Amino acid sequence: MTVLVDKGTQVLVQGITGTAAQHHTELMLSYGTNIVAGTRPGAGGKTVCGVPVYNSVEEAKTKHEINTAVLFVPARAMQNAAFEAMDAGIKLVVLVSEHVPLHDTMRIVERAEQLEVIIIGPNTPGIIAPSVPSNVGFMPSQYYIPGTIGVMSRSGTLTYEIVSRLTLAGIGQTTCVGVGGDAIVGTTFATMLKKFEDDRNTKSILLIGEIGGSMEEEAAELRIKGKITKPVVAYLAGRTAPKDKKVGHAGAIVSAGRGSIKSKLEAFDRADIPVAAYPDEVVDLISKTLEK
Repeated sequence: MTVLVDKGTQVLVQGITGTAAQHHTELMLSYGTNIVAGTRPGAGGKTVCGVPVYNSVEEAKTKHEINTAVLFVPARAMQNAAFEAMDAGIKLVVLVSEHVPLHDTMRIVERAEQLEVIIIGPNTPGIIAPSVPSNVGFMPSQYYIPGTIGVMSRSGTLTYEIVSRLTLAGIGQTTCVGVGGDAIVGTTFATMLKKFEDDRNTKSILLIGEIGGSMEEEAAELRIKGKITKPVVAYLAGRTAPKDKKVGHAGAIVSAGRGSIKSKLEAFDRADIPVAAYPDEVVDLISKTLEK
């Protein structure tokens, strides 16, 4: 099993005619991702990398059994594009763009809850499942191999850095999910922990977090309550970040002690989750969980 994407995943690329979208569509297809359609208003009838393009999601849905959408659209257009995908009945929507207005994200998440849609992002590199194989977004696929580690992260580049070290050590992954680096995201660490807990092929879980927000503390609380029984290892970015300064992501800001590295480390300590001080320590910590 994998998490979120599997052999039945059929992908729609919204905004497929854009330069970045075309580039990543080609890469996703070469990896094995089942992209069945793309959309761009006014571009209906064209093709991109052999993928048929339609004017709307609704039109594409009449031709294909689409269940997943990845949105390569500008931040200002993200809300309307996400609503279009959800209203068409698509149940997994990946928002790759950063700088999506906060209130737009809030409205997207609210609509998703009403329609029982899974939102990944915004500000995410997407999802990759090496054993399928499927890459919905722009994860650099050369760093991933099939295995038993479930990975969830707020940082794309840190994910590539750390997973590449796991892969070099021969430690593969079931699914890697970028939950997104914004202050509000559609799917949290706590939700992903539950999904990996339920996945029979995932033996251990790697959480790559950072300062800001409370997702890490909420994830630790699940472990403390006994709802997560599989081994969890963490790495946290931002140990030396200046107080009250945003570093990198929109969600990486500490204010009035909320979201501090201290509170996150204390939460993981209570949950008996080992935390790597440096990226290269993750391999040893994950290896120990596989020995048990």
